[in-house]
Amino acid sequence: MGAAISLRADFDAEGLRRLARKSKHAAQARRLLALALIYGGGSRSDAARLGNVTLQIVRDWVLRFNANGPDGLIDGKAPGPKSRLNDAQRTALARAIEQGPTPYLDAVVRWRLCDLAQWLWEAFRVSVSEQTLSREVRAMGYRKLAARPKHHAQDPQASEAFKKTSPPQWQRSQTGRRSRQANRNLVSGRGSDRSKEQDHPPLGKAGLKAVRAA
Repeated sequence: MGAAISLRADFDAEGLRRLARKSKHAAQARRLLALALIYGGGSRSDAARLGNVTLQIVRDWVLRFNANGPDGLIDGKAPGPKSRLNDAQRTALARAIEQGPTPYLDAVVRWRLCDLAQWLWEAFRVSVSEQTLSREVRAMGYRKLAARPKHHAQDPQASEAFKKTSPPQWQRSQTGRRSRQANRNLVSGRGSDRSKEQDHPPLGKAGLKAVRAA
């Protein structure tokens, strides 16, 4: 291993320990404490034992710290695999989605992921799985819509004429409307031509005796 790399001079041991106490990342705090030990006069081997790592990893920490400061000791997100499509292929794919398939050439009336994957293979010789293509299409701003399929020879004018001449699927019943209007007229209460005197025996014990006597 080459000569030890010096730490940058704008930090000290106490400052790194203070940053380690405030850090919300456990790995960053452990690395700050290991470098603080070096700032305090400790050896690189002591820093490696404190961090439970090798001397090469301590060297990597020093390089990251010198380049980016304390933020350089935070693990970044992995970049992930490289995209299978380039910008030109994405542009062509978006154009194909917007224009839609040609039924007599593509043998479909609407695009599916498997159809788009086959189109990419025939156009660019790029093999893309349906899962990968789904992520690409969603990243481009498109969403899968389960629309009703439309025949390519359908006549729009005939469809509109059929809608105009066909009766509505649901019609309000006139009989039900009249019965509801009649029910509204049946309001409980006493009419103006009805006497206020009761035309039946009064209720209670007296009325019950009069009914039995009759």
